[in-house]
Amino acid sequence: MQRINSGIVECVPNFSEARDLAKIKQITDAIESVSGVTLLDVDPGADTNRTVVTFVGGPESAVEAAFRAIQTASQVLDMSTHKGAHPRMGATDVCPFVPVAGLTLEDCAELARRLAERVGRELGIPVYLYESAAATPERKNLAAVRKGEYEGLTQKLQDPSWKPDFGPSEFNAKTGATIIGAREFLIAYNITLNSKVKDHATDLAFELREKGRVARRGQTNAYYSSGEILFYAEGCFPCGNCDHDAATFEALELHCRQAHGIDLRHLLSLNDIDATESVIGRKAYRAGLFTECKAIGWVVEEYGRAQLSINLTNYKVTPPHAVLEATRRLASERGLVVTGSEIVGLVPFPALHQAGQHYLRAMGKSPFVPSEDGLKTAVYSMGLADVSPFDIEKKVLGLPKRFEKGLMALSAAAFTEEVSRDTPAPGGGSIAAFAGSLGAALASMVANLTQSKASHEGAERELLAIAEASQKVKDALVLAVDEDTNAFNGYMEALRLPKGTPEEKAVRSAAMQAGLKEAVAVPLQTAAWSLEAMKLADRVAKVGNPNSLTDALVGCAAAFAGVRGGLWNVMINLKDIKDVAYVDEMRARCAATLVEAKALMAKVGDEGDARLEAMIEAKRK
Repeated sequence: MQRINSGIVECVPNFSEARDLAKIKQITDAIESVSGVTLLDVDPGADTNRTVVTFVGGPESAVEAAFRAIQTASQVLDMSTHKGAHPRMGATDVCPFVPVAGLTLEDCAELARRLAERVGRELGIPVYLYESAAATPERKNLAAVRKGEYEGLTQKLQDPSWKPDFGPSEFNAKTGATIIGAREFLIAYNITLNSKVKDHATDLAFELREKGRVARRGQTNAYYSSGEILFYAEGCFPCGNCDHDAATFEALELHCRQAHGIDLRHLLSLNDIDATESVIGRKAYRAGLFTECKAIGWVVEEYGRAQLSINLTNYKVTPPHAVLEATRRLASERGLVVTGSEIVGLVPFPALHQAGQHYLRAMGKSPFVPSEDGLKTAVYSMGLADVSPFDIEKKVLGLPKRFEKGLMALSAAAFTEEVSRDTPAPGGGSIAAFAGSLGAALASMVANLTQSKASHEGAERELLAIAEASQKVKDALVLAVDEDTNAFNGYMEALRLPKGTPEEKAVRSAAMQAGLKEAVAVPLQTAAWSLEAMKLADRVAKVGNPNSLTDALVGCAAAFAGVRGGLWNVMINLKDIKDVAYVDEMRARCAATLVEAKALMAKVGDEGDARLEAMIEAKRK
């Protein structure tokens, strides 16, 4: 098997233990003993008696860490005494690899196969592959592989159709079996009810999940389980999603596809019915509301409430906030209340940010606000801190890049003091980027203030477009404040290289030239972003609230300082670069940018002054 040496992979093993944290600590210590991996999260659930562990690293390091974790779990855990609410098959129940950066899903499938082979060979544990690593379509679905759970494993291993992909076909009472695979990011998401009745959560879960539920008609109350179960019969094939009855199965297939957008054969296969054979006498099924969604109901004694336990296997198709809102609606119909929700393990930034934007829109507000505000809106709106704390810094994977100990982490006063000290950095380049970021921030502010009061739909769309673009430009320029300092520091490090021999001089000279070009690239980008901020300020000055005109004008002026300052910092570094063609190209780009920025600043200034004079005259009349 070929080694995969680059990229970042996430691994999320689930262990069948959560009450003895000392044992879990032994497992996570084994993970952290591998160089090149970072343990991100350890999430034990006492009632489920299951711990979800999340770590990231390079491909080879991740495989080694996963093996050591499975090995340790096989030594310290004993499945013969395990009890818990969550379905499980082994001490290490599942172990998926998830691509994060620089890797494909197939790369992760290859890692899964390599790990599975080693676990089966060295540890003697039966291993099944699932999702993108599955050897056959029948084993892709985790629920299908885990069907029967630990208690049914002896019988499963005796079935030739369920021979493990790796390892022995022999029951190991201590370790059970392990399921290893590769998948897209899975969000483990629980929704909490104001009830302690498992059936309440189960009824809702069956409405949501892709595989749906047994179809019924004639409900006597809001709970679907109160109706009469439907069966397929000769000449009568009832639709599980409406009152239509078809004369043949083929006619029912057509109806389901046209009326409901449902692939009936796929729905039945999810419920272990092979439609290539006769379905006469089999139960009819009603499709759930969401694809890429698996759900069950349970009661968590620790919280004293029932929960829907949901796995969202592709949040880009079915995001958590959509499932939550559907659950709130269905719960209300049944006299239930959703008190909140929780994310087990980590959640990708885009999923939570998208949720925040959804709720901001629902409030009639602009969704294009600082990402931190959007995330907090999602946490509050989804009740993510209902049953346990939700720390955004720890729970959200892939937060926007920032320099934790950089200049922009300082207070405004401390930043100003740092600039004033007798050190060459931070200097004009960082200040230019900061000025540009303030210009973009003001453009966003005016757009967001005006958006909810826009006079017509076209104006609202324009204001939202300005707010969205302004946030992106602002974020880029905030990063540039520290990137400019870091670029200059790179040049300074090159200056300190040894220069005693001709070879050392050559290395030092090349490093200095590279450092200078990097010192040019950052302020040049600062100037480009700042020019975009000027254009956004110009646009919002025209369509924004007239009372905020001066905010837009100041934004344009601040952004112009970013352009002018960025270009000056490009020019000061060009004088020492020996690449003549590069220098000439940069000078031409600077000249063109400056001409455009000066013309725009003059236009905006003249138009702004004229409008302000007109406002004064109008008041006098």
